Amino acid sequence: SCKAKLPKLGFDPKYFVGAVTSGNEAGHYIQNTYSNGQKALFITWKTPKSPSPLHFIELAGNVTVTDNPEEADFVILHGVDVVRGPGKDGEARETSLGNFLEDGKMDLIDPLLKKCVGRNLPMVCANPDFIMVKPDGSTGHMPGKVAKRYEEMGGKVTSFGKPYVEHFEACLRDLKLPKDQVAHVGDSLHHDITGANDTGIASVFVTGGIHREELGAELGSLPEVSALKSLFATHSQTPTHVIPMFRF
Repeated sequence: SCKAKLPKLGFDPKYFVGAVTSGNEAGHYIQNTYSNGQKALFITWKTPKSPSPLHFIELAGNVTVTDNPEEADFVILHGVDVVRGPGKDGEARETSLGNFLEDGKMDLIDPLLKKCVGRNLPMVCANPDFIMVKPDGSTGHMPGKVAKRYEEMGGKVTSFGKPYVEHFEACLRDLKLPKDQVAHVGDSLHHDITGANDTGIASVFVTGGIHREELGAELGSLPEVSALKSLFATHSQTPTHVIPMFRF
């Protein structure tokens, strides 16, 4: 579970009520929507991976997966490394989608998406993030970019997680607190601050994350006010609070 991972990240689990993940929300949706034997084209992470992509399939009610878009009834966008067929880790066929995670190139992904659009396959995106900052400071390209491309091609996408208000409302539900007693902390204006603003809760924008290069600031230093105002204007989102790093 997410709470079990907290000590490895330096957090004490006793300070956390729980966790609401996009994967859990997407899994429940798939269970409720595709429970009549429909097959899913499974776009995910390559193995070995912890947790295994099979964990998500369990969350989705052990839906049947395929690596053939001609057999699929819908698409699960869980990762960006491979299209995975049925079977256990180490046994399931995995067809590489290239180095999209590293370089963001859609050379191998676009033809697959075109086939799915041609068959009018709906897509469920379990991770709408566009980019992530890796521990070494490099950028990783995430499933949200693939989902956006699918929509641009004419495909239908149902996404779960930030910035969607339903995800924030689910957190408020579990916290059992009114909106004026909750603040959302994050480093993405598109996902974190947009979601908080749309939900009507306070937001704490961390400048040392994915927007740090745009701001031209050193890691751990608060950017100039003029740089912050320019960034907020560019992205049409303004947080209620700003901090350089999330330290505790």
